[in-house]
Amino acid sequence: MTKYIAAFGIFGIITTEFGVIGILPQLARYYHISIEAAGMLISIFALIIALCGPWVTLLLSGFDRKKLMLLTLAVFILSNALSAVAGAFPLQLLARALPAFLHPVYFATAIGVAVSTAAKGEEHRAVAVIFGGVSLATVIGVPFATWMASLYGWQASFIVAGIVNVLALLSVWTGVPPMPVTEKVSYGQQLRILTRPSFLLAALSVVLLLAAMFAMYSYFADYMEKVYGLSGAEVSTMLMLFGVAGVAGNWLAGRLLGKSVWRTLQGCLLALALVYILLYLSGSYSAYTIALIAVWGLVHTACFVVSQTWIREAAPGAEDFANSLGVSFGNLGLTIGTTLSGWVIAQAGIAQTPWASMALVLAALLVGCRK
Repeated sequence: MTKYIAAFGIFGIITTEFGVIGILPQLARYYHISIEAAGMLISIFALIIALCGPWVTLLLSGFDRKKLMLLTLAVFILSNALSAVAGAFPLQLLARALPAFLHPVYFATAIGVAVSTAAKGEEHRAVAVIFGGVSLATVIGVPFATWMASLYGWQASFIVAGIVNVLALLSVWTGVPPMPVTEKVSYGQQLRILTRPSFLLAALSVVLLLAAMFAMYSYFADYMEKVYGLSGAEVSTMLMLFGVAGVAGNWLAGRLLGKSVWRTLQGCLLALALVYILLYLSGSYSAYTIALIAVWGLVHTACFVVSQTWIREAAPGAEDFANSLGVSFGNLGLTIGTTLSGWVIAQAGIAQTPWASMALVLAALLVGCRK
């Protein structure tokens, strides 16, 4: 039961992190800024995770895991409250930055708890349970927050995310036993993984993979509105479809990883490249496009589980630190992808963003092959 409660916390965190994607156009209009500037709300969050997350996780590695989970969720609640009342864009950026420091701490803790309580041979499925929180956030949390924002204004999205995090905090408080660390791994032993070439190549491939994923996904709402002409309510429907397909992708990744991590990663990269090509060629909104968005959601969500497993298995003996590094490197990729895509939008328009993702997928595949 503990891993499912931990996954519920992930649900709250991801609803906060990605909920802004569905309201990016609204925020740009409200603050009178460009869509690329509004994209900083995504990239600043991810950049802090990338630069600070592993070191915060390392420093807190000796603390009770339950207390770390509660602390993280409390900060996310505060962040959503501040975001909902932020009247100026700099204040909104500050509110977004606050929880990013603890984001990888929760992920690393949740994954560590799930794996440590899993039966032998079931570790990959345990990780998939945790990332099920990501899937459910994209199925329920983000689309519902986006829908509420389309009815009541962008502030409603942050209120929804705040309520979810309150419920997650109460679940952890009442349902998770104290989990003190009984055997603390030294800082030096954990840091040693950063000298392993195999780990560094795995990390680089994860950065490039997540960059490819978010070069497109970060501007999902804007792409749907401007390329396909969808309304805010229709965008939330497509986000929900994306997330529902992601649940299947999460389950599928857990099954395939038990057979071969590398082949599963290869399959995800090739499938992503194909999806981006077909999105670019799809032209107008149709039943074909709807089906393509579903496939996109399936592969996109599977990549979270695959990338985290890929980097975790490259760091035997320092798994918790590797978990936080995986999240941080992934968010570095998110920052790179969002920034690159923002530049492409400014230069050539939103319709050209699939090309940025395709180039990054190819780079990830080439680096992965070297490992």
